Amino acid sequence: MKKNKRIFIAFILLALIALVLWLTQSTTTFRRALSDFKLNDSANVTRIFMSDKNNNTVTLTRNSPGSWSVNEKYLAQKQNIDLLLKTMVELEVQQPVAHAAHDNIVKELAVNAVKVEIYQMVFRIDLFGFIRWFPHEKLTKVYYVGGATQNNLGSFMLMQDSSEPFIVFLPGFRGFVSPRYSPIEKYWRDYNVFRKTIPEIAAVKVEIPATPDYSYEVRNNGQNKFSLVSLTDKAEVANYDTLKLLNFLSGFRNLNYEALLNDMDKTRKDSILRSVPFIIITLTDTAGVSKTITTYHKQGPDGQTDPKGNPLPYDLDRLYASVNDGKDFTIIQYFTFDKVLRPKPFFIKDAGSAK
Repeated sequence: MKKNKRIFIAFILLALIALVLWLTQSTTTFRRALSDFKLNDSANVTRIFMSDKNNNTVTLTRNSPGSWSVNEKYLAQKQNIDLLLKTMVELEVQQPVAHAAHDNIVKELAVNAVKVEIYQMVFRIDLFGFIRWFPHEKLTKVYYVGGATQNNLGSFMLMQDSSEPFIVFLPGFRGFVSPRYSPIEKYWRDYNVFRKTIPEIAAVKVEIPATPDYSYEVRNNGQNKFSLVSLTDKAEVANYDTLKLLNFLSGFRNLNYEALLNDMDKTRKDSILRSVPFIIITLTDTAGVSKTITTYHKQGPDGQTDPKGNPLPYDLDRLYASVNDGKDFTIIQYFTFDKVLRPKPFFIKDAGSAK
């Protein structure tokens, strides 16, 4: 009888211990879920959606390894995507928001936070990473990213369906991560205008409306043979400088605009677009796809003069440019584009030092 009693007591004790462990684990798991902002792996992220209360939204979609799109319309800037994914993996929770500041932070998040949805490729059956069957896309995390802490070394974040915000930071980074979660489309877009190597180029046409005789077309005839053709009379130029022409074509390897100006005042923008273009460049690749950039002079800053002290009519550092079939109005730098903004005399051997 005593033996049975001891067994019963031992059973009760084990049951109590198991119950305490289960409750502790459940509480810990629940607490962890409230601050589970960090990604274990970014390689399986398929989509990221971000939005704010100002109706700004952006969807970043992985098309292939290393290639992402913005709102399924534009190529994404790889550097910014990589930075966001790196941030999501390295996030660390510093502490919950202090009780005294809790209500104010929750209200602030409700008004100004960016909502973040992360979709990943997961498996319906995943046995220790060795057996993986039935892959599918799944919404794995939803949280809100708020502003910076008072010392600018952390950001406030809140998991969906939670009322407990946390201070989140990046180890080794003196700053806050909120700006990396931008729902603004133009922040994520690739600023590239041309990205073609010489073998990928079929022809480049350069039109200079103010001086039509300086307009020309460079044609890639294959086997490292090229031709320079005047656009006014269609005559082929025989005495061109081969090295200069090759340097010109190699300049299209990676040309990017500096900034988007689509939000410029419409009246001002229309006035610029109605003016006579400076140089129009159309590149046709070997697949037959053409891209055009139309450049316009930009008024120089006040006080800019030439070496003789005469006021300069145009900015010497930047141009306006219409790209992507006229859908985008941008600003470009001479420093970047000067190597392809060449008039025909530049290539002719006996033309002296014309631009």
